[in-house]
Parts: sequence; structure tokens; C-alpha cells
Amino acid sequence: MDLQHIVILAVFAGVILAIAINVIDMTVAAMLGVSTLIIFGIFTQHDILSAVKAAGGPLSLLFGGMVVARTLEPTGIFEQIGIRFLSATNGSGKRFLLGVVALVSVLCAFLPNATTVILLAPIIIRITKELDVDFVGPMVVTAIISNSAGLLTLIGDPATFLVGSSIGMTFGQYLQKVSLGGLLNILVLVPLLPVVMKDVWHVQRTLPANLKPKPLVRPFMAALSLLVLAAMIILFIFGEDLPTHIVPPAVAIIGASLALLVVYGAKIEPIEKVLKDIDWKTLIFLLSMFCLVEAFNKTGVIQSLSLGFNKWFGINLLLVALMVLMVVGFGSSLLANIPLVAAMILMLKGYFVVAQLVPEEALGPAFTAWPASSLPVFVAMMFAGTLGGNATLIGASANIVSVGICAANGKSVTFTRFMRYGIPLTVCQLAVSAAYVAALFLWGNR
Repeated sequence: MDLQHIVILAVFAGVILAIAINVIDMTVAAMLGVSTLIIFGIFTQHDILSAVKAAGGPLSLLFGGMVVARTLEPTGIFEQIGIRFLSATNGSGKRFLLGVVALVSVLCAFLPNATTVILLAPIIIRITKELDVDFVGPMVVTAIISNSAGLLTLIGDPATFLVGSSIGMTFGQYLQKVSLGGLLNILVLVPLLPVVMKDVWHVQRTLPANLKPKPLVRPFMAALSLLVLAAMIILFIFGEDLPTHIVPPAVAIIGASLALLVVYGAKIEPIEKVLKDIDWKTLIFLLSMFCLVEAFNKTGVIQSLSLGFNKWFGINLLLVALMVLMVVGFGSSLLANIPLVAAMILMLKGYFVVAQLVPEEALGPAFTAWPASSLPVFVAMMFAGTLGGNATLIGASANIVSVGICAANGKSVTFTRFMRYGIPLTVCQLAVSAAYVAALFLWGNR
């Protein structure tokens, strides 16, 4: 290993350690890491462009969701939904948590998970205040549920979308092969909630008798904003089947544009104020992590894994899938899962080429003739990237968004506090995922 590789690995480890022990803001740590690699001449202009290209799709999904959620804020719709949700709980923490599971799961079937967290955060924080409980736990669990529910459809999680789009998987194929696994990983959370959220689960409060939702402040603007949200959902589902082939990141940009048009037409607040409220810190952190992963690719570790998988497991794809589940699941707990998955897709494709299961053309983005036996391995990658990210606060974009919202509302979430919720839930979910991947192999061999 030469000096360049040593510097990359040292910077990479230093950034993760700095974030884990909370000695510096995570966005600053990631930016300093990238800056160090630039100063050493390791990270070049070409690398920056490659990282930006890889980050474009996931960041577009996040940005679009943030804009649409922000434009709904002045309509009063969050207040109305919050009151109705609170009334449905009847003051019960148990009902509240089960309601969060149901609500998040439905939304994440059609919207990216971080977008769902942004939309529901005002509602969840309002209800926790009425129940007189700390909102940090419910916000963290909301992020974890959203990541899990992101497995219900191809567009629910950026990491899942990256894997599916890289092999040419359609929305319908995903529903047939993967969605059941996503549902199982949501259901496994329910019996665990009384354990990890016992301080909320057993709460019972008496709610005010006159708890009624107020009329919408701006009903016409609310209707237009919801229409934009509905249009986004429809395009997420059917956009790729249109003649113009509108992919989910492009849908997010279209949705953001229309939402800003609604704000501009309503003349309620300037566009500058809406854009100022976007969580740029999270977007910059994720872009910086994409840059660090791009630099990590230079070390040759990813290529070595491709060769290693072939040497260790041959063409035993079940063992390969389970190892991917373990390696990527662990990696996603320490790194932002989106850039990690982007890098590991190349590793996995490289393995199939080295094992002579597909031609070398499979390394290109246009190749879709993957053998049926390879599907469970890519599904394992989806589960590992999405669910492994549940373990820590930097593991997934929804986690970062959730922690940022908590900080904005006066509650900072440490790395270790997030892990207290994330690790036990992640371990159980990866075990369920391993069983589902094994079942896919059995079904495929019948």
C-alpha cells in the first residue's frame, strides 16, 4: 500500500471517528476530510466531477422532498393532521407509536424516506409535546421506520433506487420480488417497540376535551401544494413508463419547481426564504461523503473485494449474498449508505464478471441481461444498504435529516444515543433479511 492509499484510509477513518465521538460537527468533519485529500493532491477535479455525478440522483430526491415539505408548512396542514392524529391516539403512547409505523409505511411506499421524515416531523414533535414525552426517541424511530418502509417500493429509498436502477429493475418487478421483504422488516419492528421505546409505549395521558383541528390557514395554497405532492407520487410510479422516461430524481426537481411556483403565485413569502430553510447542511454532508467514498475507491479495496469474493466463495451465490448482507450492512452503519452502496454496486458487478457469470459489458450502466440467479444477491445489497444504515445517525439520509430536525428544535442527538435505538433494531432486521434472501434462492430453484 503506497502513501496515497494510507492518507486516504487515515482521513476516512479520522472523519468517522470525529463524528462518532462528537468532537466536531459531522458536516464540518466530512468537508475537512475532502479538503485534506484535495490539499494532498489525492482528490482531483475528475474525482470531484465523478462524485457529483454519482450524488446527483439521491441529492435531487432529497432536495425536491425538502422543498415540497417546506411549501406545505405555511398552509396549516401539519397542525390539522397533528390534531387529528393526536385525537386518534387517545393519549396512548402505544397507539401513537403504532400510528407512526402505519403512517410512515404508507407514505414511504411512494415518497423517498427522508422526504417522509421532513413531512411528518412537525406532526410527531407536536404530539410528543402533548403526551409530555421527549421527541428524540420518536424522531429517531421515525427515521428507522422510514428506512425500513423505503424497501416497500423501488422509489422509497435512494440506496434501493440506486441498486434497482443499476440492473434495470422496473417498479413492477420490484413489487414482485422485494416488497414482501420490506413489509417483513417493518412488521419485525412492532414487537421491538415496547423494548426500545418503553418510556413512550407505556405513556397514558388525558387529552383536552375540546381537541379539535383548526381550519386551514390557506386552504387554496394547501390544495395546490397537495396537488403537487400527488403529481410527484404519480410520476414516481409511472414516470419511467412515459415516452420521455422521467426518472425519480427528475420527478423530484419537477415537484420542487412546481411547489416554488405555488409559493411565488400565492405571494405569502419570498422564494428566498423558502430556499433558505432547506436543510443544506445535510445535502452538503452527503455530497462530502460521496467524495470520500470516491476517494476510497482509489485504494483498490473495492476491486480487491470483487476478486476476494470469487476466490473465497466461487459461484456459491447464497454465501455471496449473505456476505454482502453482512459487509454492506456493517459498512452502512459507519458510512452514509447512499455513497457506500454506489461503490459496492461496482464491486458486486465486478464479482459477477470475474466469476464469468456475465460478460464484461455488465460493468456498464446499460447492461440489463442479468441472470435470474443474481437477483437475490442484489436484493441482499438493497437490504444491507437500507437497513444497515439504521444503526447510526450517519448511516442514512433520513437519519441525518431526523437528527438535524431534533437539533433545530433544541435537542442534539449524539452518536451513542442514536445507536441505543438503532443497533438492536438493525440486528433483528438484518436477520429477517438473511432469511428472506435465502428464501428467494429456494423459490428461484423450484
